[in-house]
Amino acid sequence: MSKKKLVFSGVQPTGNLHLGNYLGALKNFVSLQKEMKCIYCIVDLHAITIYQKPDELRTNVLETLAGFLAAGIDPDKSIIFNQSSVSGHTELAWILNCVSRMGWLNRMTQFKDKAGPDKEKASVGLYIYPNLMAADILLYKATHVPVGADQKQHLELSRDIAQKFNNDFNCKDFFPLPEPLISKNISRVMSLRDGTKKMSKSEESDFSRINLKDSADQIIKKIKKAKSDSEPIPENPQELEKKPEALNLIKIYSDISKNSFDKVLKEMAGKEYSFLKTNLTEILINEITPVGKEINKLLADKSHLKQILKKGKEKANIIAEENLKIIREKVGLI
Repeated sequence: MSKKKLVFSGVQPTGNLHLGNYLGALKNFVSLQKEMKCIYCIVDLHAITIYQKPDELRTNVLETLAGFLAAGIDPDKSIIFNQSSVSGHTELAWILNCVSRMGWLNRMTQFKDKAGPDKEKASVGLYIYPNLMAADILLYKATHVPVGADQKQHLELSRDIAQKFNNDFNCKDFFPLPEPLISKNISRVMSLRDGTKKMSKSEESDFSRINLKDSADQIIKKIKKAKSDSEPIPENPQELEKKPEALNLIKIYSDISKNSFDKVLKEMAGKEYSFLKTNLTEILINEITPVGKEINKLLADKSHLKQILKKGKEKANIIAEENLKIIREKVGLI
C-alpha cells in the first residue's frame, strides 16, 4: 500500500456558498493543499439524489467552482473537477454496491434525516449514495478525507467497504482504509436566526446566513439583525453555552479574527452585544467581500471555469482509469 498521503473531498453544488462553507470547508481545503496532494470534487451526482432543475444544477457547479478558486484553492496544486465528468465514479459505485451490505446502509442515520417521515418516496439514489461516496474516495485510493461530524459515519462505511473488498478479492491493502481529517480549528457555523441549527442555504430567511457574495451593506444588515441576547456578554463560557445565538457570534468572531475563543471572550466579557456586532461586521466585510467580488469576476468568464473543470477531469481520469484497470481484473471483469 502506498504510504503517500492523498486527500479527497467532495462538495455538493448547492450554489450560493455561505460563511459556514467558507469556515467549515474551503479555508481548510486551502491549508491542506499546502501540505499534501489534494483532489477536490464537485459532486453533482450526489446532488441529483434529490431533484434538481437542470439549468440551476449547471449554474451551481460553476458557482461552486468559482467559490473554490476565490477562497484560494489553486487548480495547479490541487485537482478540481465535477464528479459526473469522470465515469469511473459510477462504475466503481456499482461494483461497491455489490460489496456493501444492506444492513450497513440501514444504519446510516443521514438517509433517515433527509428522507423524512415518508422514506418510501425517497429516491433509491438517496439510499445508496453512501456507496457512491465510498467510490469517490476509493477510486483514487485516497488516504485522508476531511469530514464533519455529520459525515463521519459515511467515512466509516467507506472503510468497511474497502476492507471487505480487500478480503473478498484476496488483495490485502489494495484499498487503503481512509482516515478522517477533523481539524480542531474548524467550528460549526450556526444560523444567525437560530443558534441550534447549522447555517444553511435551505433555511428560508436569507438573514440566517452570510453569503460569500453578500455586499458590505448586506453583511451590516444581517449582523445587526442577528439574534443575540439582551444581557451583557458573560465572562463564563458555561453561561454562554446557554445562549446559542450569542455563542455562535463569538465563535464566528474567533474564527475570522484568528484569535482563540478564550481570548475573544475575555475581550468581550461585560460588553453589550452591539459592541461585538460592530467589530464582527468590520472583520466579516474585510474577509468576505473580496471573496465575493472574486466569485463574481470568475463567473463573468464561464468558459475559463469550464476549462479548469476540463483540465481537472483529465488529471482525475488518469488516476481513476489506472486504478479501475486493476479493480476490473481483481473482480473478474473483462
